Amino acid sequence: MPDANGFELAFQNLAPMVLLWPFLLAAGLYVLLRWVISAPDGGTSRVTVAQHALWVGVIGWLGSSLQPASNAGILPVNAGTAALASPGAILTALAWPILGCLGIHAIGQLSYPGPRRPRRRATLGVRRVRDFLPHPLAWTVAAIFVAAAVQIAWTATLPGYAPVPYATLDVHPQDGIRAGGDGRIPGAELAGYLGAGLVVLTIGTGLVLMLIAKRRQLEALDADENDVLRTIAMNRLLRTVATIAAGLAAIAGNFAARPDPSVPANGWFNPMGLVSLAVLLAMWWWAPPKLVSAHVGHKGPGHPIPAAGTQPATRLSVSLGAALGLAPVIPALAGLFIPGTPLWGQPTVFTALAAAAVLAVIAAGELLMHRNHGSPSAPRTWPRQPVSPALLTTAIVTLFVFAAVAAVTATGEAMLAVQPSWTTTALGTAAVVILSALPLAAARKRRGIPAVVPGLDAALRAITVHRVVRTLAACFAVQAGVLLITASRAWPPVLGLPEAAWPAFWQPPVTVGALAVAAGVAIAVIPVRGFARTPASPRQPQADPTNQAEALK
Repeated sequence: MPDANGFELAFQNLAPMVLLWPFLLAAGLYVLLRWVISAPDGGTSRVTVAQHALWVGVIGWLGSSLQPASNAGILPVNAGTAALASPGAILTALAWPILGCLGIHAIGQLSYPGPRRPRRRATLGVRRVRDFLPHPLAWTVAAIFVAAAVQIAWTATLPGYAPVPYATLDVHPQDGIRAGGDGRIPGAELAGYLGAGLVVLTIGTGLVLMLIAKRRQLEALDADENDVLRTIAMNRLLRTVATIAAGLAAIAGNFAARPDPSVPANGWFNPMGLVSLAVLLAMWWWAPPKLVSAHVGHKGPGHPIPAAGTQPATRLSVSLGAALGLAPVIPALAGLFIPGTPLWGQPTVFTALAAAAVLAVIAAGELLMHRNHGSPSAPRTWPRQPVSPALLTTAIVTLFVFAAVAAVTATGEAMLAVQPSWTTTALGTAAVVILSALPLAAARKRRGIPAVVPGLDAALRAITVHRVVRTLAACFAVQAGVLLITASRAWPPVLGLPEAAWPAFWQPPVTVGALAVAAGVAIAVIPVRGFARTPASPRQPQADPTNQAEALK
């Protein structure tokens, strides 16, 4: 087993790799976005351009979370709790979401393909930021930035406190007041870090807005559609940076709300946290404009709405997609409002219940389609390729990653002789896998849809299978990430690190776990057409023996 010097040497060897991570992530993101925007013929189309813009917005939003920096500047009273108080730790926690969000949106603009036609269509007008900027949103974001700057400036005037151990002061023979608590660094120090982050965010937002305005025209869109696409990109960038600015103000508010631990107090409350939540909800509500030609049911000016989009079964499938986004809220509400439900204390159980709720909604949708839109005389058709190779590969990879993480965690916890935490995760994930058979069986056995549109029945079954596999892949990724975060102590014994590192949380698994959770969330929100860009090719329709018997009757 290596000694402490070997442990430090291992971290020194990992330092260059840590510095390479941003470049590796940027390269991977660029390749991913180029794959998203590419049409089957190698070019671009209005649909792929709209999908690309959506992916940039979703990934940028996922990378903008300031949750790891929420306790910046706080000195915990518990000596075993890591403090986010050093300049390096605070700046690192702030740099990842700020620079990551700006970098994602910049890479999104740089990942648009160049011209392929021998002749390029040029525009004589000068493209300026204010020509495409959504002005009401821009003024709102500017107000949020100013409010965040005011909150940070006020935080600079606050003193620092040393942490005081908890104690109870007797003020009455049968009553007492609790004293003590966490301390904090001087407010001027934290305000310097937060102010620097806000300045970088402001300058970076302006530069990315200029990049959006100056980027080249896309050949798949006309001039008006290119202008709308720039407005869409600016909308999503401004909404994301607004949440980051509100998050910086919430961090400053959390710092300012901490009372002096040497003075007895009943508690504390951070009003800026509620303001930040209100900004988040408002930015979710402030949807960007749409590319009309990329809408479902539109092919551009002068083209009629396709028959598939007008079918009741298709509308039910589209409505089901919106319901899937609300399904994970059910376990969250149960954890908040039902007493004695330990969901928030066991994130792996919450993840399993959220996936189970999504699968239950999918199965219910298939039952509704069977009852309301299926016909006994219509043949059941199964798509030739119900799951795209990309999604199937993603599901297999996430399954193997989850199995590997569970195996290493089980080995490490056995070496530590602690209560195993991997069993709950494994049982919950296994229950999700078993439950996934219900929507798959419902999609396989439900009645066929009348062939008003050729291939519609097979396409709807393929959508259901896609949603089930997508849910399983997201569940595997999130479960692996949560297990890495909550059971990071199990990894040092397995890797042969010194026993001094065993009792504490080990940061590398926590970091990788956070990335895995983010990847799982990204997988869960990928639209159906993100992987299934080409329509499923159904097999030759064959009448089901049961349907034939019913027809003879």
